Amino acid sequence: MKIPFQIDLKDKVVVVTGAGGVLCSMFAAAAAANGAKAALLDLNGEAAQENADAITADGGIAKGYACNVLEKASMEAAREQIIADLGTCDILINGAGGNNPRATTDNEFFKKEDLNQMKTFFDLDVSGVEFVFNLNYLGTLIPTQVFAQDMIDKKGTGIINISSMNAFTPLTKIPAYSGAKAAISNFTQWLAVHFSKVGIRCNAIAPGFFVTKQNEKLLFNEDGTPTARTEKILRNTPMDRFGRSEELVGTLLYLMSEEASGFVNGVVIPVDGGFAAYSGV
Repeated sequence: MKIPFQIDLKDKVVVVTGAGGVLCSMFAAAAAANGAKAALLDLNGEAAQENADAITADGGIAKGYACNVLEKASMEAAREQIIADLGTCDILINGAGGNNPRATTDNEFFKKEDLNQMKTFFDLDVSGVEFVFNLNYLGTLIPTQVFAQDMIDKKGTGIINISSMNAFTPLTKIPAYSGAKAAISNFTQWLAVHFSKVGIRCNAIAPGFFVTKQNEKLLFNEDGTPTARTEKILRNTPMDRFGRSEELVGTLLYLMSEEASGFVNGVVIPVDGGFAAYSGV
């Protein structure tokens, strides 16, 4: 991975949730490449450790931890182990989240003839919607409750949440995920104000469309051709392409750097190729 610029994270401990995945493991790698000690947290501990091993193979300091962002006791146990292994948390990146098919409709626009023919809004699984909200919102709140304790009155600390361009304009088919990410943006602002007197900044990144394991089946058919949804996304993205994961790194480093963004607090930065800015006309 090419780092666009260097910042000084030497001796800082950066905790990343959801780090078994593509984007969040990249965030951890970027932090380690700038001198940080990276703690990679994920429900899939093997994936987290595999990504941590890749970082150490490149000369960085990293370790993986299996834990559940929805269970406070699990997060507290991870925190104690991280303190023993690496030290106390300086920067928390709340990357755990995602959608679930049970909270997704089959149709973009409701039509009466769709009733009993496909999964409509009226068929959404309430437990699925609850799962999506919990994973995204509580999966950010609980790690923050646990790790922000280590940041109080400590120089250069911060929280970076991962929101989504869904938070600005909801996408069709995924009402729970869109609503949950809007809640993350709101929560980011709330945290920025709440912790402002003890030196903890809180900001968020709102990625647009990046191809990941989570969404690739929505974006591409089994033969690799783009789906109708992909064609619509690209038609409404002024830059005419999906984002490359490494294009999030510059914004991440900017927000992690006290020197670069020390007076930036409570912002949600879109990285979406202009999708949120385009009206479609």
